[in-house]
Amino acid sequence: MTTYVNEVHHVSTITKVARDLGEDEDWLRDVANEMEIEDRAIWVFGVGEDSVQAFTDFGIET
Repeated sequence: MTTYVNEVHHVSTITKVARDLGEDEDWLRDVANEMEIEDRAIWVFGVGEDSVQAFTDFGIET
């Protein structure tokens, strides 16, 4: 039996990544929407309808 451990221990919101990279947030959203799931662009869901797009470190590098 193989046990998998999630290698992701934190994510950065798309707003933070755009700011850190000096890029336009809307442009980065367009890029993120084109990324494959294995590139690590993910959605983080909150209470109710709240959600935010986020990246793993690998997703930021990609």
